[in-house]
Amino acid sequence: MSYVAKSVKYVTLVLAALVTILPIVVIVMASFKTHTEFYASSPLSPPASWFNLDNYVTAFTKGLMLQGFANTAFILLFSIAGTIVIGSMAAYAIDRFEFRFKKTTVALFLLATLVPGVTTQVATFQVVHSLGLYNTRWAAIALFMGTDIVSIYIFIQFMRGIPKELDEAATLDGANHFTIYRRIILPLLKPAIATVVIIKGIGVYNEFYTPFLYMPARNLGVISTSLFRFRGPFSSQWEVIAAGVIIVIIPTLVIFLFLQRYIYNGFTSGATK
Repeated sequence: MSYVAKSVKYVTLVLAALVTILPIVVIVMASFKTHTEFYASSPLSPPASWFNLDNYVTAFTKGLMLQGFANTAFILLFSIAGTIVIGSMAAYAIDRFEFRFKKTTVALFLLATLVPGVTTQVATFQVVHSLGLYNTRWAAIALFMGTDIVSIYIFIQFMRGIPKELDEAATLDGANHFTIYRRIILPLLKPAIATVVIIKGIGVYNEFYTPFLYMPARNLGVISTSLFRFRGPFSSQWEVIAAGVIIVIIPTLVIFLFLQRYIYNGFTSGATK
């Protein structure tokens, strides 16, 4: 039975790895194929030449991917900064203060996550348009900056591990609540901030719907909408799209490999505090 259990475990792991890796392998091979070769060959057949970089050049130049990276970086900077400030302040108020309807407020945060975002898009679009943010990068920033419940709960879990005696000692020294938050709480939340930056950053980086809807101008394209330029009503340049996907994946893969320990440490530390 022990041998059977081990065999099943390893077979399951191998199948899971194949399911995960196979689509990436198909995309990599497709990115080196010509347009004719892509439609004439099967998805699992290797390209005729592994040195054909025409698709990458086309994706990077005609897809305006450099501009897309610049717009994405601009949106990421303000969105993540806003998420950290708003989320950590909200978590500080929820964890440290006692006020009426505290449990109701937390329950409303959870309730908001159960509402499908598409059902509120008409009202959201009207608000964005009335504020004059439509077709600007600030539309996406304003929508992304509204922090999510995951970020708030990550901050809350870490904040519960910070002794309240530090707050009391600072209060005796004459510090107000904002000073305590800025000089004591926020520096001690660095592991949580690193976790939120990675999670929120990947979410904003991969987001397609919000930039596509609220930033239709060509010069406002982000990295996710840049790939959409190669898809038309009559045909799609899938080999160029595949090359663009690889270009998009590389930065996130490199960042994840360098910062993966912060993700795991952030979740495990937050769960045990």
